[in-house]
Amino acid sequence: MTKLAMNDPWLKPYEERIHRRMQFTRARERSITQGGDIPLEQFADGYLYYGLHRDERGSWILRESLPGAQSVYLIGSFNGWQTMSVWKLKRVDDYGNWEIKVAKDALHHGDHYRLFVHWGHGCGERIPAWATRVVQDSETGIFSAQIWAPEEEYKFKHTRPTCQDEPLMIYECHIGMSSEEGKVSGYREFQEQILPRIVDLGYNAIQIMAIQEHPYYGSFGYHVSSFFAPSSRFGSPDELKELIDTAHGLGLRVIMDLVHSHAVKNEVEGLAKYDGSRTLFFHEGPRGDHPAWDSLCFDYGRNNVIHFLLSNCKYWLEVFQFDGFRFDGVSSMLYYDHGLGEAFTSYADYFNGHQDADAMAYLTLANKLIHQVHPHAITIAEEVSGMPGLASAIEDGGFGFDYRLAMNIPDFWIKLIKEHPDEAWSPGAIWYELTNRREDEKTISYAESHDQALVGDKTLIFRLADADMYWHMSHATRSLTTDRAVALHKMIRLVTAATMNGGYLTFMGNEFGHPEWIDFPREGNGWSYHYARRQWSLADNSELLYHDLRNFDKAMVHLLDGIRSFNNLPLTQYWSHEDDQVLCFGRGNYIFVFNFHPTLAYTDYAIPVPEGHYSIILDSDAKDFGGYSLIDDAQPHYTQSTTYDGEVKDAISLYLPPRTALVLKRN
Repeated sequence: MTKLAMNDPWLKPYEERIHRRMQFTRARERSITQGGDIPLEQFADGYLYYGLHRDERGSWILRESLPGAQSVYLIGSFNGWQTMSVWKLKRVDDYGNWEIKVAKDALHHGDHYRLFVHWGHGCGERIPAWATRVVQDSETGIFSAQIWAPEEEYKFKHTRPTCQDEPLMIYECHIGMSSEEGKVSGYREFQEQILPRIVDLGYNAIQIMAIQEHPYYGSFGYHVSSFFAPSSRFGSPDELKELIDTAHGLGLRVIMDLVHSHAVKNEVEGLAKYDGSRTLFFHEGPRGDHPAWDSLCFDYGRNNVIHFLLSNCKYWLEVFQFDGFRFDGVSSMLYYDHGLGEAFTSYADYFNGHQDADAMAYLTLANKLIHQVHPHAITIAEEVSGMPGLASAIEDGGFGFDYRLAMNIPDFWIKLIKEHPDEAWSPGAIWYELTNRREDEKTISYAESHDQALVGDKTLIFRLADADMYWHMSHATRSLTTDRAVALHKMIRLVTAATMNGGYLTFMGNEFGHPEWIDFPREGNGWSYHYARRQWSLADNSELLYHDLRNFDKAMVHLLDGIRSFNNLPLTQYWSHEDDQVLCFGRGNYIFVFNFHPTLAYTDYAIPVPEGHYSIILDSDAKDFGGYSLIDDAQPHYTQSTTYDGEVKDAISLYLPPRTALVLKRN
């Protein structure tokens, strides 16, 4: 029996199917590695063979796989974009590999190029699939591959952080919208201006969105066209390397938002009909179209697709020194209907034959490869269905991810705020939703992400304060509405982070309650960058409540990050009272107390906790955090014997103002 089923008796009826999935994955690995003769790491070296490279003598060689092509030409700024016989690629085998060798002085750093491909029923220009730099002409809007071969390549100076004991505290960010100015910001600017902010806040990892090249800026980076090219909108490949290297020097691990779940439909810029056929990379017919995303779905049953995507994983780890990946759209990969047609109300929904075995094999092999290449790598699955075993070890019957996103948590907070008055907030329901997870899988908890900041949705602060946040977020003009919003914003974040079992994540700017939404330049807003930026000055202004929210987030993150292996400390609920709306739980020597009641303050409120002497080390009502300092944080708290339902227990007595959270440490 697999360890996965041993840990979860509800999986025992599906043990045979778990074994079949494991056997299928092993068979796929044997197939692509020729029975194990080629190590998986070597199989993923495609980026060293395909694409444009220099040989040992300095000459150029370009290789691409286009099985459906009848002829292929290299065109570019070096030959007037003309198809010439001297620039014609040669087909070198029966598998559809084409190549051309060019003298070292024929191509130069900065040259632009594309392929011109003839197939049976037509022809067209294509950007090479393995291109490592793609740029857009500012006047014509046309994308081309660009030769990136500076005289001196960037040399990494710092080693990757490898500490595994601390909880993973992730700051999710987008390079382009990280400036306060209405523009596309860059790697260098982010490195110099934003990395210091992240370090100051106390986060130990950054998760960067929109790295892979994408034609439409407003896609948030999720309609990828060139999988091996870092987005040139933000700067050069060397500038990205320097950003990552600098982050490593500051103790930050750098996670890349990796999109292997689908691809943009563009033909010239992307992989669609790359050799004239749809099926080189994608499924034919309806199965190849994602109905919700207007994109194309990979055929993970093709060895060339597995080779392309696994090589992509290794490329970003090796060439750019990323520390791991957050895999986007995993639910879409797992199910034939992309998870759109299932309710997922029982375990049977995970084993009903609607699962894509090829995609499951790919995800498992990707995790195996990533951890072979970099043993301390981090892999996170963005998956909404709750597929069992996703973040369990491969040998235990799982898929091998290190973490899965706890996507139920932000959905819970939205539903609670929208549908329940404050008087009906249940501490029992809050506890259940924040701790309802599989014991053998680590999760990344978060109160909100970038999705809730986009136009069409609302951030937590916007849901809580609404229009008052435009007029009443200064100390001088604060209102009852903004007081409520600020108090609950802090409490929601603390209770979410404090109950994590793997890590915690926030999106850039949400930590200080960034106002408004994110809206990228588009025709509907006059191509404005006004909402595609972050207003850091609000957090820097000590007269504003945004500044106080930033202070609280900083104190919270430093506290939790400073407790060794905090995420591994057992969670114990000490108190949950529905009428009082008070919740208390502990981890190690730390006690977390929350009074969610909107109006009632409690004096000498007794809570049973382990015997000892306690000190308040974090108070959400502190003045520095936008509160009113109603609690004497310097007062020590000693447990006393108290009777609960006829049983004598140790308890501390606390003053709990409405909408206040406390963290106490046992000395």
